[in-house]
Amino acid sequence: MLHLVLADCELERVPLEIADHKVVRWWARRRGRKPTELLLDSSLFHPAMKKLKDGFRRGRPDIVHRCLLLSLDSPLNREGLLKVYVHTRNNEIIHVDPSTRLPRSFHRFVGLMEELFLRGETEGGLMKLERGSLRELIQRIGARTLLLDPEGEPKLWKELYGEEEEVCAVVGGFPEGGYLSDLSELPLERVCVDPEPLPSSTIVARLIFSYEEKRGIQERRLGRK
Repeated sequence: MLHLVLADCELERVPLEIADHKVVRWWARRRGRKPTELLLDSSLFHPAMKKLKDGFRRGRPDIVHRCLLLSLDSPLNREGLLKVYVHTRNNEIIHVDPSTRLPRSFHRFVGLMEELFLRGETEGGLMKLERGSLRELIQRIGARTLLLDPEGEPKLWKELYGEEEEVCAVVGGFPEGGYLSDLSELPLERVCVDPEPLPSSTIVARLIFSYEEKRGIQERRLGRK
């Protein structure tokens, strides 16, 4: 089983500091929601986010959307060998059921996330929200943990996985900068897979494919093993 953790994701609702900005209020009226019920999106609220702390990296639900689509569509997930978690900058954890059928449309995905933050779970309970830190999540999973980090030990994709039954891979769900969570003293392996920063979705896709290769998933599905 591969436990995939999207960490420190820039997925959050509009913070109070900018809730009264005219751009935010305009979108709230259009959506029929309170400003603080909207999902923070830098493509919509960039003028309001200029003075927001860490505004250069916040409001990126599109990263989570792409990574989740790639993960849930994978043969590994169809084989029941993938578990995905989303950890946000505000220490919230989203548990994603492997059978979740995510909206392809980004706008529908935004609406789904807004409902999740409002209700604590999506219709049918396939996605559930709880409070929790990245450290707590990694400790709860309790498996060998790989932290994808540009400053980690250089490794080839084929070198990442051993013969362990359970592996946890942590990928940053943010556009730039480093991890916000304190992971000091955790027994994890920081690994670097490329000399240049790669998009989170690219790393997720290759992590999953590498695990499939290690476990012979394609051969099994094609009846060659």
